[in-house]
Amino acid sequence: MKQSFQPRNIHFLFVVSVILKGFNAATEIIGGIIIAIVSQKSIIKAALFLTQGELLEDPNDRVANYLINSAQYFSLSAKHFIAFYLLSHGIIKLALVIGLLKNKLWSYPVSIVVFGIFIIYQVYRYYFTHSLWLLILTVFDLIVIWLVWHEYKYLRIKKEEEFASVS
Repeated sequence: MKQSFQPRNIHFLFVVSVILKGFNAATEIIGGIIIAIVSQKSIIKAALFLTQGELLEDPNDRVANYLINSAQYFSLSAKHFIAFYLLSHGIIKLALVIGLLKNKLWSYPVSIVVFGIFIIYQVYRYYFTHSLWLLILTVFDLIVIWLVWHEYKYLRIKKEEEFASVS
């Protein structure tokens, strides 16, 4: 058990979690772009296409009807907000991921603060939605914050040792 907490293993987990954050950021950016360029009419058509089979089997299917109703009442302002949210969230995360993977010291404390802000927002949203995915994402973000903090502490000690050996 003690061997799993060696710096090498924690560093590996750090890299994997940051890469996963990068994939998440890229997905948000792509999703934001798609939402920005797709018309409301296309969203309704897609919802109808995705739910038609289920509605043929059960016209009262709650999930299918919810999806269609959500698509029909998807306002232009909601579309713009969602596109902006996904794009800005994704771009910020991607910039932090790049900084972390390049071992830029500034990116470690900034990532901790930004991911902490995202967690606060996720907890706030969870209060209204009770989404299991928000809980899972929040736990993942907490783990990433711990890994970033650990890696930052390790890099600072390493840089201090390098500086001391040069002096």
